[in-house]
Amino acid sequence: MDDKPASKLTYSDITPKGAYTNRRNFLFGMLATGGAVTGWKHFSNWMSGPATGSVPVKLNNVKKGPFSTAEAITPENDVTTYNNFYEFGTGKGDPSRNAKNFRTSPWTVSVEGEVKKPRKLSMDDIMKIAPLEERIYRHRCVEAWSIVVPWIGYSFSALANLVEPTPKAKYVAFESYYDTRQMPEGPSAGIPFPYLEGLRMDEAMHPLTLLCVGMYGETLPNQDGAPVRMVIPWKYGYKSAKSLVKIRFVKNQPPTTWNTATPEWYGFYSNVNPNVNTVRWSQATEHRLGGGIFSRPIPTQIFNGYGDKVASLYSGMDLRKYY
Repeated sequence: MDDKPASKLTYSDITPKGAYTNRRNFLFGMLATGGAVTGWKHFSNWMSGPATGSVPVKLNNVKKGPFSTAEAITPENDVTTYNNFYEFGTGKGDPSRNAKNFRTSPWTVSVEGEVKKPRKLSMDDIMKIAPLEERIYRHRCVEAWSIVVPWIGYSFSALANLVEPTPKAKYVAFESYYDTRQMPEGPSAGIPFPYLEGLRMDEAMHPLTLLCVGMYGETLPNQDGAPVRMVIPWKYGYKSAKSLVKIRFVKNQPPTTWNTATPEWYGFYSNVNPNVNTVRWSQATEHRLGGGIFSRPIPTQIFNGYGDKVASLYSGMDLRKYY
């Protein structure tokens, strides 16, 4: 397929996964004509009937992006079956089982607050904002395990520039989707919902900060934050809010779920730091997931190994105090 400029990229440029592998049944092939489907919106709506959730599909026209690590990528099956997504259950295998029927189409993300051009963005709108890039990032959980994932998306700054934040915008607040009809496990998770996260404005605008729409060459699986999420690789994984429905540019530091629930454990910044332990875990080492098993302990890197790119954001700050 010829490359298409981002301004003309739509979900009709997505090929269903079943059209190019044998892992899905022949129904996917029926959707393909000349190697492309008639459109993601129609495909996703069809697949998202009363009893069926969305299915990951191939993303075309994805470029190799900057900042990728050369470390071995964690097998896809591990990343899609070992998850923290409390809205679908607190066990690691719960989200992959319980999110199967999660409907992600139609989907709207409201971008509002201290901006000149507030917008309500469909997934088609989000796909047009900037060219899609694959970025292989290390991902570090606060529970001291880690993975390496080929995410797909573009720098969050592209969306921010679209809505033109005002000088009053000092932080960005993120809100995840929450509906107990689709997420019946949420009320027993032990934390408040909807899930809230936030970044300082300079963190949000850093080129590493990724607005993510896919992984492993496809759209995001439900259990990994479909259809759109954040990925901030130098912070613990819970900072990367999933299934976004609202983005607000605000004057003051916004509340975040884990910092609100247990502030003595989880700070607002949540930068990966081997020298600052949580109450429950040492952060000096981590275990890399791969092939269904965890590695022996490996040293944790400050800022998850991205210090050469982001340490300047925290110049002069006491990283033990502002954890």
